[in-house]
Amino acid sequence: MADKLAGDARKAALAKLMGWSEVEGRDAITKTFTFKDFNAAFGFMTRVALVAEKLDHHPEWFNVYKTVTVTLSTHDAGGLTGRDIELAQTMDRLAGG
Repeated sequence: MADKLAGDARKAALAKLMGWSEVEGRDAITKTFTFKDFNAAFGFMTRVALVAEKLDHHPEWFNVYKTVTVTLSTHDAGGLTGRDIELAQTMDRLAGG
C-alpha cells in the first residue's frame, strides 16, 4: 500500500502539478479537462484507462460531451499518495498539457 503524502513531501508533489486543486472535505485532488469535442474527450479517457489499468490505480471521473472532470485519491491509503501524483502527471501529458 502507498503512504499518504504529508507535510513538505505533499507540498512538493502538489507543486509539480498544473491546474490541479485540492478537494474541499477530502484528501484528494481534482482537475477538469476540456477538449475539442466528445471524440477527443473519450480518446483521452481511453488512453488514461489503459495506463490506469497497468498501474492498478483507477480515477474517479465524470464526462459530459467535451469535458472530463477527474478526482484522484488512493482509497486504500485513505488519501493522496504518490500514485495520485504520478497518474495526474500522466493525465496532463496525455491531454497535451
